[in-house]
This record gives sequence, C-alpha cells and structure tokens, in this order.
Amino acid sequence: MMLPQGNAIIILNPGAQRESGRKAQLANIRASKAIADIVRSTLGPKSMMKMLLDPMGGIVLTNDGNAILREVDVTHPAAKSLIEISRAQDEEVGDGTKSVVILAGEILSVSEPFMEKEIHPIIIVNAFMKGLDLAIKALEDISKPIDINNNADIMKILKSCIGTKFVHQWGDLICNLALTAVQKVARKEEGGKLDIDIKRYAKIEKMPGGSLEESCVLDGVVINKDITHTDMRRKVINPRIILLDATLEYKKGESMTNMELTKEEDFKKALMMEEEEVKRTCEFILKLKPDVVLTEKGISDLAQHYLLKGNVSAIRRIRKTDNNRIARVSGATIVNRPEELTEEDVGKNCKLFEIKKIGDEYFSYFIKSENANACSIILRGGSKDTLNEIERNLQDAMCVARNVMLNPKLVPGGGAAEMHISNILLEESKKVQGVQQWPLQALSTAFEVIQRTIAQNSGTSVVKAITELRALQIKEKEGPYYGIDGNTGKIERMDLANIWDCLSVKLQTIKSSIEVSAMILRIDDIVSGISKKKETSKKPKVEEQPAENETFGDARDG
Repeated sequence: MMLPQGNAIIILNPGAQRESGRKAQLANIRASKAIADIVRSTLGPKSMMKMLLDPMGGIVLTNDGNAILREVDVTHPAAKSLIEISRAQDEEVGDGTKSVVILAGEILSVSEPFMEKEIHPIIIVNAFMKGLDLAIKALEDISKPIDINNNADIMKILKSCIGTKFVHQWGDLICNLALTAVQKVARKEEGGKLDIDIKRYAKIEKMPGGSLEESCVLDGVVINKDITHTDMRRKVINPRIILLDATLEYKKGESMTNMELTKEEDFKKALMMEEEEVKRTCEFILKLKPDVVLTEKGISDLAQHYLLKGNVSAIRRIRKTDNNRIARVSGATIVNRPEELTEEDVGKNCKLFEIKKIGDEYFSYFIKSENANACSIILRGGSKDTLNEIERNLQDAMCVARNVMLNPKLVPGGGAAEMHISNILLEESKKVQGVQQWPLQALSTAFEVIQRTIAQNSGTSVVKAITELRALQIKEKEGPYYGIDGNTGKIERMDLANIWDCLSVKLQTIKSSIEVSAMILRIDDIVSGISKKKETSKKPKVEEQPAENETFGDARDG
C-alpha cells in the first residue's frame, strides 16, 4: 500500500514492520546477554575479580558488580538499561548488583526462542508478571524473622554477605565495623519509625598505612582538615562549637559596582570599612565564647587574627556533608548569618576536639559524643587499591545490616530461594492453559541461573548439582533450605550452614530483573534522536539496525 505525501512516498508494509521490530528485539536480547556475561564469573565466594582501566589510565581491582558495570563503555541502549538496574539495586538495597544483572540477562535469554517463533511479546510479558507475583509469595512463605536486638543473628547474615567479597578473610572485623556503624547511625523518629541514613551520617575515612586490624568506628566525626593558623589550639576538652555557612572575609556586593577614588585617603578609608566589617562579624562570633569555629566558606587573615586573639580554633572550607555530620554529633546549628547566632546554636555534645597527623595528612577529630547518631569509620591498610575495595565491601555490609534492621526477615542463600521459586513456577506452568504456560516454564528455567553460576564458579559439576538440588528440594521436608555452598560446591542445608540473604534484597532483585526484562521485550524499534550535520547531498539517509556483533561498545573487553 502506498500513500503520497508531498514529494515523498510512504510505503506501509506491516510484514516489513514486524520483521524490523523482531530484529530490534533480538538485538536487545543479545546485548543484554553480553552484559550479564561480564559479571557472571564474579558471583559467589569463589568468584574471580576484574581489572578495570579508566580513561585516565588508573586501575581498579574489584568483583563488585556495580563498580564493574559503571566503568564499561556501552553504546547499546538496551545494555544501558541493564547497567541502570545494577545502579538502582546498589542505591536501593546496596547488595545483589551482580545477581540482578545475571538474572535479567537469563530471563531475556530464555525469551529469545519465543521471539524467533513470533509469539507476541505481550503474551510473554503477562506470563512473566504472573511469575513475579508467584515468586514474591514464595519468598514470603520461606522467609524467617530474626531478632534485631540479638547481634549474633545479625552477624550471621553479615558474614554470609561478606563471604562472597574480597574481605572475607577479615570477615569478623568488617562485620563488627558495619554493625557498630549502623547501630550508631540508627535513631527513632516520631511514630517509632526507625531512620538509618548511612550515606549521610556514616563516613568512611581511608588512611593508608598500618594494618586493617587498626580500623575502628569512632563515636564522632573525622574530617581531613587542619586549623587555619599554627598558633591555634589543637586539642580542646568539652569544646563549644559554632558551625557556619558564611564567609568570614569581606564580601563584595552581588551587583556590578565600581568605586572612584579621587584622594589617597579615600583608599585607606575603603580598606578601613572592609576591616571594620570583618571585625564586626568576628565580634558576633566571639560574643558566645566558642572554642572551635567551622565554616564552609573562606576565612581571611584578618578574621584569623581576631579569632586567634579570642583563643578560638578555626577550620575553613569544609564540605556541606561534613558540616551536617558535625552538627548531628555536636548538637550545633548551622548558621548562615553570624549576627543571628544565639546560645542555642552552640554545640556542646562533643567531649573532645583534637588535631592528629597521620602520615602526611592532618585530621580533625570531633569525638566522645553522647547520642551522636553519626560516626566515622577509620580504615587502615597497606595500599590504596586494597583500601578502595575494602571500602566498597564495607558499604555493602552496612547496607545489609541496615536492610535487616528495617525489615528483619531472611531467606536461605546459596541459590536455595531461587530453586524453590523455580519449582513453584514449574508446577504452576502445568496448570496454565494456552501459550502462556511456555513462557512461565522458561521463567522457571531462568531462575536456575544463580545456583548454576555458583556451582560453575566453585568448580563442581553443574548438571549433577542442579539435578540433585532440585530432587532434594522436592522430596525433603525442609527442601526450600537446601542450596549450594559456594566454598565447597556441595549441597547443604543453608540454615545449618548459616548462609542467608536479606528478604528485602531478594525481593528487589527479582522485581527489578523481571520488570526490566518485560520492558526490554516490549521495545520493537530503536529510533535515533541525535541530529546529524546536513550533508551536501539531499538524498534521505536511512539508519541501519546495528549488526549482531555490534550490539554495544567494548563491554566484552571490560
């Protein structure tokens, strides 16, 4: 069918459009599978690590899924969607960044035969959404509540989380650091709701040198800053702290102004006026007799002189985030206008302010605080690369501790939960009539990818392990608790081996992977919105579909 439109002719060919849409869908699936293959070998306690090269020539050694995918250069839009769910997983629950990508890649992989047989994507998506509801219900059924007041129970889940990381050899130390930090940050809001904001109020400070055993959690804040003047006090007991978001130097007007001076005395008068303004600002501060003054802006030499005469230690240009942490620790209020300072704005909760030199760096300590609800974690170690990887693993451990305290329910790890879901979906697919039973059965197969990958990375026979695990889960009374121990490759009961996962992490993983897979399957075309330079030739240019081996950039090269 041909429709004229001006000087052009539009050809409407439904068959060609369907073929084009199918090719785009298959290209999306292949790109997503390639992204999943990158992180597949980094899953489990016997996982491998990746060496990442950044554009500046730096090297990152890690097996953290989000850190790896963040550095991958990807051009294919569907592949970018998979990287986005890894980032969202990290932001939301802090763990499971590899599992969500591997599971999403496998779900798309098992969908490929249906696309080739021209089964409509909506039928597949509807079956997957039904499977998502069944999976969530199955997880809730096998979840086990724990007592968040019992540190021993929380340590078990933290150790199973750390077991797959680089720092598993220092498991007890890292778990203690994570649990202590989360408990210090946690506070109850009105209505009894628990608020645990580890991103804002649990700061990790890396200090090269020493051994990892010297790492600790301080009941206060440490910032990498020194006092502005060498004669100021470096140690104050029970300090009075004032926090400012204002500059302690003469500030020029916002509008464009010029000063025309006709006499030499006028210039001196202008300088005198600036000095008087700085002196007046410092008098407002000194009126409250503080011991320490911190500001996010600058402090002029004249202001330092007046503060030094008032026996005040001053620190300038601190970060907004550090200022917020010190405010929580000290009880001070951050003030924008020094003339509005009152006695209630002065922080008195810190029992010690001290400047320490560690290596070549100076650090300011605000510690020994009562009910701080903020903390600093000091990490010591031999090299910068090691400290960076320990920091990433510690962040994951803190997120797991936070998840457990907010939603105190666990599910068995080692692929046990996924195999239980797979069995549920397989049984349900036999009850479904029509075409939907095949996508539901394929989703059941996709859920085997986690335990299959764990078995493969631990060096055991994959087919034997999966067959034996499925048989045990169906026959035994405690079937859902049987999984694969990634250290030995043997099938064991996860509750006896103390291998657990957070329910909130599993729910987020399954929801994200199925939903992003459904979204990618519903894409039938990729339209470029990038404007190109006009060519001398006025012939219309047709964008070609990416070739199969050009689905995205150099992701395979890592």
